[in-house]
Amino acid sequence: MADGTLRLMLPRFLRRFPADLAVTVLLVVATAIAALAPVISETPLRIALGLAFVLFAPGYAFVAALFPERGPTGDEAGSESAASHDSNAGMAGRADPRREGSIDGIERVALSFGLSIALTPLIGLVLNFTPFGIRLVPIVLSIGGFTLVACAVAAVRRRELPAEDRFRVPYRAWMRTTRVELFEPDTRMDAVLNVVLVVSLLLAISSVGYAALVPRTGESFSEFYLLTENESGALVADDYPRNFTVGQSQPVIVGIGNHEHERVEYSVVAELQRVSIRNNSTTVRERQELDRFSRTVPANESVDWTHNVTPTMTGERLRLIYLLYRGSPPSEPTAENAYRETHLWVNVSSQ
Repeated sequence: MADGTLRLMLPRFLRRFPADLAVTVLLVVATAIAALAPVISETPLRIALGLAFVLFAPGYAFVAALFPERGPTGDEAGSESAASHDSNAGMAGRADPRREGSIDGIERVALSFGLSIALTPLIGLVLNFTPFGIRLVPIVLSIGGFTLVACAVAAVRRRELPAEDRFRVPYRAWMRTTRVELFEPDTRMDAVLNVVLVVSLLLAISSVGYAALVPRTGESFSEFYLLTENESGALVADDYPRNFTVGQSQPVIVGIGNHEHERVEYSVVAELQRVSIRNNSTTVRERQELDRFSRTVPANESVDWTHNVTPTMTGERLRLIYLLYRGSPPSEPTAENAYRETHLWVNVSSQ
């Protein structure tokens, strides 16, 4: 009674929304929160939801949009009673012509995985040719948006069918069938095969979980780089600004890639230096600190931002240097005590 009362309190559209599609929508929302929320994104929940989000959700929604009708063998919970009525009426063995072009539950699940594996790289390929690039937020939004649109199309198409022809996930029938197959096998060989199947599934799930949750013990390092934006808006490691004028700004894009296998808080110090080089030894004769930044980067992700360089020191072949530190920088940052450094040689004129 309580469940029925709560259901009546929902808007009419939500009450009529298919349960399996509602679960898919909730998966999209939960994955977006787990992937983007500051605290939750560091938990194993992000990986668990992300696997289902990438490997199953888009394909399932797409299949649901393509095949809104129930399968030829009776995919809904009332299939057993319908089969009983057909048998009593002398119609056993006859196919339902209204569902000849549909698919059964096993085919639906298999296609969901297969199409997800095909659709996800295609969405990534399209993102690669956009200004957004293949990054976490664009990937979550694009795959999630595709899945939500497919769910909406599937819901509309199901609603256009007669109630008895609409696909419904037969949860109870599947559970009953699974229990019979696992615990009431017909032969001893079936029992052995059931045990092998369960053990194989557990090993597969455990392997994927271990690979996703246990940190890799390979080399740990951080990328530190400078980029510029070309005429098409793409970020490239080329065509850096070389000539500056005192008091006038030019942009340089600073990037950090975290491959330390853990969340790291970085600090960046930008300086303009007048140096002398003699016998492969560099001596800083004058320095001007331009700016300081702090960026927290999750494991296996990267960030970049635009730094507008505004010099006040004039001279030729000055060193525009960026010093990277893990944590806070020292009181006197130098290229020698920095974790990483990158630089450009620039000329600065008075006018």
